[in-house]
Amino acid sequence: MLLALTLPLALPQEAASHTTTAPRAGEPAPRPFGAACRTAVDGSSVTAYCHNPYPETDHVALHVECERWWDIDTDGPRAEAGPAQTVRLTGRCWKEVRSAWVSHRK
Repeated sequence: MLLALTLPLALPQEAASHTTTAPRAGEPAPRPFGAACRTAVDGSSVTAYCHNPYPETDHVALHVECERWWDIDTDGPRAEAGPAQTVRLTGRCWKEVRSAWVSHRK
């Protein structure tokens, strides 16, 4: 029990707490931004659902990297995820998918 109580004191400062930098005097605080996205790969198909809980529109795009050298990687078109809106993005490869991710833009 004593070890459990003293362990937080022994951790380095970076591991013990998470700090954020405050904005400088006269600067507005940064506003939260960015839709939360869930991406699923099913064989050669990719589907991403992005939900934007914030008041500013997020322009999201799905990017798919294919496993085979001859298979074409794709960067999908941008979709507007407005406030409190969920959008569905899809993409595919001819064969296996190596990776897939979503990019965000204001």
